[in-house]
Amino acid sequence: MGKASRARVLPDNEAKAVTRNLRVSPRKLNDIATIIRGKKVEAALADLTFSRRRIAGDVKKTLESAIANAENNHDLDINELIVSEAYVGKKMVMKRFKPRARGRVGKIEKFFSEITIIVRQVEEAV
Repeated sequence: MGKASRARVLPDNEAKAVTRNLRVSPRKLNDIATIIRGKKVEAALADLTFSRRRIAGDVKKTLESAIANAENNHDLDINELIVSEAYVGKKMVMKRFKPRARGRVGKIEKFFSEITIIVRQVEEAV
């Protein structure tokens, strides 16, 4: 019984991983995504390891998950992987208020975002 399996959306030489509800604004997360976009996965992992940004650890976990998906689920060679796409999406916004002087209120918005990383296997030119 159960549902029929969905057709694969990505090509055969790609794998992806998504992390949702990251507690960082999409603007800050997009800076990290820009750093790793288009690089080989070894270089991208090194950049994320030594980045001083707080959220770089979570992005590194997502990249490692995409690499593991490529290796275990799609039988791709991890030595030939590049980060073909890394894009950021907006999620919910928690709205908070802080009392200010003279009976006014200061609005505080706490943004959440998601990141999607797609890795692609490319054959190295000899």
